[in-house]
Amino acid sequence: MAKKGSRVQVILECTEHKESGLPGMSRYITTKNKKNTTERLELKKFNPVLRKVTVHKEIK
Repeated sequence: MAKKGSRVQVILECTEHKESGLPGMSRYITTKNKKNTTERLELKKFNPVLRKVTVHKEIK
């Protein structure tokens, strides 16, 4: 049997892309440990539409 862990999948969405008005959306899927990281994730990831590294925040 598989373990029931505290790791959950989360979706990261670009914050700068919404403000730019360009079509499309930059999203990434990752996992986090819900017990150790209770607040929302905020990582710097590459946005292929804007062609630069931007801040991506966790959405629900």
